[in-house]
Amino acid sequence: MSEVTIVQANLDDATHQHAVLEMVNAYARDPMGRGEDLPAAVRAELIGGLREHPTSLIFLAFHGARPVGIAVCFVGFSTFAAKPLINVHDLAVVPDSRSAGVGRRLLERVESVARQRGCCKITLEVLAGNLRAQRLYRHVGFKNIEAGGGTSKMWFLEKRL
Repeated sequence: MSEVTIVQANLDDATHQHAVLEMVNAYARDPMGRGEDLPAAVRAELIGGLREHPTSLIFLAFHGARPVGIAVCFVGFSTFAAKPLINVHDLAVVPDSRSAGVGRRLLERVESVARQRGCCKITLEVLAGNLRAQRLYRHVGFKNIEAGGGTSKMWFLEKRL
């Protein structure tokens, strides 16, 4: 899919706003998301919330004018390395563009920006059942996080409020 371009989203641009909403909603509808559309209230607040969040970093993949993928990232900080890091919070590619290198290209762009910013790492989480995404992540160099000299695996956990 050579006609795909990857851009850093400009949340003041109406085309990019629409693409972000469309891609995040497509991800939410996917079985690896929630399996249903985002609630209307979330769609109404998403762009403003991302715009106000000081570390939002979003990349969009376009095939021509059509959005086909997204990487929603947030910049964090590693206290163990005293350097910034980038967390890929959402990575999604529309079904008819999967296996065409879109996800790989999005991750390459994230890595390029991370290197430019002097980040020590890129983090992400993936569902245990999302084998397709796990293959992609391994292919581009992601590994399971292990602590204590490789003796214990770490999980990303959540407590919903």
